[in-house]
Parts: sequence; structure tokens; C-alpha cells
Amino acid sequence: MRIPAAFLILLSAWSMFGASTPYDMKGTTIVLWPNGAPGSEGKTAPEQWIEGATPDAFHRVTDIHKPTLTAYLPARDKATGAAFIIAPGGAHKYLVVDLEGELVAQKLQAAGVAAFVLKSRLEKAEGSTYKADVESLADMQRAVRLVRSRVKEWGGDPNRIGVMGFSAGGYLAALAANQFDAGNAGAADPVERFSSRPDFAVLGYPGIANWKRPIAKDAPPTFIFVNSDDNLSVAAAEYYLAVKKAGMTADLHIFRRGGHGVGMTGRTPEFASMPESRWPELLQEWMRDLGYLKK
Repeated sequence: MRIPAAFLILLSAWSMFGASTPYDMKGTTIVLWPNGAPGSEGKTAPEQWIEGATPDAFHRVTDIHKPTLTAYLPARDKATGAAFIIAPGGAHKYLVVDLEGELVAQKLQAAGVAAFVLKSRLEKAEGSTYKADVESLADMQRAVRLVRSRVKEWGGDPNRIGVMGFSAGGYLAALAANQFDAGNAGAADPVERFSSRPDFAVLGYPGIANWKRPIAKDAPPTFIFVNSDDNLSVAAAEYYLAVKKAGMTADLHIFRRGGHGVGMTGRTPEFASMPESRWPELLQEWMRDLGYLKK
């Protein structure tokens, strides 16, 4: 069933670099596998939500067995044609769905970029049988295929689909940037006929310590940012060097301070006065330079 555009467009009156808004998940939800995700057979327990103020003001979700995308589409007259699939962080135990999901999506949407927040299955949720490099990766790959299969009807370009991940989600985005295929032309499921290769990748303070996997020979251009006082800063720099040694394109931005888990808006008001608050602006310039923001 085609969903009316009015339900897909979340109106926004502030710019990509403005202040954050209160938690309000208004996007349209799309189930990745309507007939059930492979590897989740028989798992029917409901998702568990952790409300704000435990341990901070941001919300978390865990026990995910039915992976989804939540869509935030720009108005067609503002759309640049680019799209991001966003993987929130949460140590593979839960997903910080507002700080590193909805608030990011709203800022991208306001800048004319379609955004899709991924709720993927989690390796370290209580009682989980999933693996990050199996089921979680399959969710990200499926998300890329699904968005690519439908992005034209949403006013986007199937050749400008990126992945963006924060912390543990950054690990998932890095996996997707290095493990992909061209799709199965003979698949009964039409979504599976599309490529799972992202056209670009953004890794925010990615949880990629001790990365041992080879960099794909055709890995997409990658934008990495991290704070120097984040324990993951060395790993981010090492990943950048690995990408460069493989002959691929990457940008690395290391800011002096700011800690971990800042998203695009920061955990505290101090974020706006820190140099790291410029990373969305740097990302926009990077995307413009690569031609991803042309209408």
C-alpha cells in the first residue's frame, strides 16, 4: 500500500545546524522483512524501551526481533537526492534512538537529505542469539537494498545512498562499507535484486577497536569523526590508515575534546560551543564536494 506523502514528510522549521528538539518519533516505520527476518524465527517477544533519565535524558530500545526503518523524507522541492541509513549506537545492547537516530535524521531531513533510522537486531541484548556481523549486518544490508529499491518514488537517487553509524552503529556502518554484493538478479524477493553497497559511509566515533577485516577494494568514500578524549580515537585513526593503505578515499576529523556519544546535537548544551559541533558542517561540505548534494 502506498503511504501518502503527507505522512512521510516531517516538517522542520530549523536548519541542519540548529538546536535539538524534544523526543518525538514522528517518522513512518517500514518493516525490513514483512514475512519475518531470517534468523528471528519464533522470536515474538516485544521490544523493550528504556525511558529518558535512565541513565540520561535519551531513550533506548532493546530486544529487537523485527528490524525496521523509520523514514524522514524532505519536501520534494528541497530534496537533494541523497539518502542516509542511520545506525544508532548503544554497545550492541540497545539503541540510543533519539540522540543518535531521530535527532540526526531530522537535521539531515532539514538539509534536503532523506534519512532512515535503522532498528537492527542486537548481539548483546539480554538473552540474544544474534551476532553483529551476521544478523545486525544483514539488517543494514537489507536496509540499503530496500531504500535503493524505492528511493526514486521518494524523490531520491539510487546512486546516492549512504550509511551513517555512531559508536556500535559505526561498527555496523563500517561492516556494511566493506561487505556487500551486487544483489541477486533471480531472487523471488524483488528487494534482494538490488545492490547492498553503500555509495558513501559516515562513521561517528566508531566502535571498531582491533579492526582486523580487510578493506574492500571498492569501499565507498568514508567520513570519520571522533574526539581525541574518546577511548575510540586511536581505533578511528587506525581504521582511516587502513582505508588509505587500501587505496580508498577517506576523511578523518579528530577534535580536541568532547568525549563519546555526541550525535549531531550533543548530550549537553556545551556541545554548541565546542569545535566538534562543526562536524555536521564539515560533513555537508564533504558531501557537496563529492557531488552528493546536487539536486
